[in-house]
Amino acid sequence: MTAILLSPLGSAGGVEARLADEAWFTVDELAARAGITVRTLRFYAAKGLLPPPELGPRRVGRYGPEHLGRLELIEELQRQGLTLAAIERYLTQLPDDIGSLDLAVHRALVASWQPETAERITREQLERRAGRPLTDEDLNRLAATGAILPQPPAEDGSVPVDFPVDPGLLPLGLRILDVPIPLETLVAARAVVRLHSRATAHDLHRLFRDTVWRPFRASEPDPEGLERMKELTAHIEPLAVQALVTAFQRSLAEELAAPAE
Repeated sequence: MTAILLSPLGSAGGVEARLADEAWFTVDELAARAGITVRTLRFYAAKGLLPPPELGPRRVGRYGPEHLGRLELIEELQRQGLTLAAIERYLTQLPDDIGSLDLAVHRALVASWQPETAERITREQLERRAGRPLTDEDLNRLAATGAILPQPPAEDGSVPVDFPVDPGLLPLGLRILDVPIPLETLVAARAVVRLHSRATAHDLHRLFRDTVWRPFRASEPDPEGLERMKELTAHIEPLAVQALVTAFQRSLAEELAAPAE
């Protein structure tokens, strides 16, 4: 989804370079954008989970999109119940020069196993995460990505003070606010992703059911074999997701590399 929405601006590398030039944060701004405290940020840095900041004017530390992407990934891993030691092992397997977009892909894969539970967040908290005041148009754009679920005005006409938020999509939605993509494009992009992902899931499920599960059941397996098959099929979902993400990344790279019509 990140790559789809950013692709009109050019290659992923070009977008990342553009964002890197524009998005620098102080330690307070970075903590606010990640939705954590400065104390937590410094704790991660002391554990070696976060690279040191670059030195800006007057030797003040400044943080970039890669720091934010890594923090969002760390927080997602923690929500999944991983220990700090496990998170450290996960991060050490990543390339040293991994960029913010690749970090976003890793976070999206981790978040795909998180239950779809909405949290509530106030507009003030949302603006701290965004790093700036949000207009009604911004809220509409966040809604178009599925990051928030706007609430209708109350019967007395008052505006709700908080919103249901999808924790998995909120970081993506906030990043999209900085990209000049029309609202109707966001709505259409989300519809395309949902349509084709649902169709792919349906076809894969039908293929597995007809060629694997039904023949296996027809062989009249014993209870032990049936239980073993159920355990094995539980591993298919993460493998299918990884295969789809890899195939999609390669297909998108080919589309972006093709000459413009």
